[in-house]
Amino acid sequence: MVVLSRSADQTEAIGRALGALLHRGAFLALFGDLGGGKTCFARGVVAALAPESAHLVASPTYAIMNEYPGPLTVYHFDFFRLASADDILELGFDDCFHGSGICICEWSERLGAALPADHLSISFAHQGGDCRRIAFEARGKVHQELLARLTAQRDRQEFL
Repeated sequence: MVVLSRSADQTEAIGRALGALLHRGAFLALFGDLGGGKTCFARGVVAALAPESAHLVASPTYAIMNEYPGPLTVYHFDFFRLASADDILELGFDDCFHGSGICICEWSERLGAALPADHLSISFAHQGGDCRRIAFEARGKVHQELLARLTAQRDRQEFL
């Protein structure tokens, strides 16, 4: 599924729509250049799952991981500063990947083979100005079902 976002607010709204559908153990693998909209999208996901923490969402580039408590804890990772999956595994972050919360990972390409087999891949691309192309691809049965529900929402124009 591909959607075009024409503003930061719309990117956040798309994240909120997805966040409302997420289940325990969901893994969102975010890809895209700096300034692509990944953190804005993550803010929307957190707004759906832990609304009292949404205003705190910022890129965790220097902290590597931010945790937002709610009925489902959201673990927001940014692996930009890490060189490889070995660095990530050494820090023990993979313990969160299969846990009881939701994982949002920016710069997921750094995970390599450590990327969970069942995940939702979300790629962000600049389209000029504030416009972003957001492409969703599901890997594994659980996330394919999630993407089907999100696609149905898009088709009903619930978030665009």
